[in-house]
Amino acid sequence: MADFKTHVTVAAILSAPLAASAFILDYANMNEAIFYALAGTLGGLLPDIDADDSAAIRLVFRLFGALVAGLAIAFSLDKLLHWQVLALAIVSYLVVRFPIQWVFEQFTIHRGALHSLLANVMFAAFAVPTAYHLFALEAKTAWGIGGFIFFGATIHLILDELYSIELSGMRIKRSFGSALKLTDWGEPLASLVLVLGCAAGYWFSPDANAWLDVFTWWPESERLAEWIK
Repeated sequence: MADFKTHVTVAAILSAPLAASAFILDYANMNEAIFYALAGTLGGLLPDIDADDSAAIRLVFRLFGALVAGLAIAFSLDKLLHWQVLALAIVSYLVVRFPIQWVFEQFTIHRGALHSLLANVMFAAFAVPTAYHLFALEAKTAWGIGGFIFFGATIHLILDELYSIELSGMRIKRSFGSALKLTDWGEPLASLVLVLGCAAGYWFSPDANAWLDVFTWWPESERLAEWIK
C-alpha cells in the first residue's frame, strides 16, 4: 500500500497538469483550474479515511470541521453576539473533529466499502452539490470539481494496487485486489448506503448540461462512422 506522502504527491502531479490543460484549452478559467487541481489532490486522500490511524482521516476531518465551523459562523453572524458566534464555531469544529470522527472510525474498516470505485462516485456526488450550494460555484465548476475528486480517488486505488506487486521479486502480495474494486461485496449494507449516497448527491446536484457545450467539437455518430471508414 502506498503511503500518505506518495498518494498526495502523485495525485497532485497528475491533477495539476490536467487542470492546467483545461485552462489552456479554455475549458476553465484560472480560478476553476486551481479548484480542479486542489480537488484532484484531495481526492487522492479520500479512500484512506477508513484507516483509523492514517493521516488522511485526520486531515479530512480537520477540513470538514473547519467547513462546518465556517458555515456556523455564516449562518449565525447576524443572529448571535460575537462571542456566541465564536463559541459556536469552536464547538462545531470540536464536535466534528472528535465525537463524529470517533463514530466514523467505529463503523468503518480499512479497505472496506469506502475503498472502492463506488465510494469514489459517492465522494464526487457529494462534492458537486457541496460546491454548488454551499460555496455558490457555477454548475459547470461544481461538476468539474466532482470529476477531479473522482479522478484523484481512483488514482489512489490504482497506486495501492501497484504497490501490491513486488517487481523485484516478481511476487504479488496478499493485499492485491483489495484496493481497486467496484465495491466490497462482503458488505452489502455498506454498499447499499453508498448507492443511496450517490443517488442523494445526484438529486441535489445541479444540471450537468453546462458541460455539454464543452464537447461540441465531438463529431456526430454518422460523421464519425465516415471518418472510421
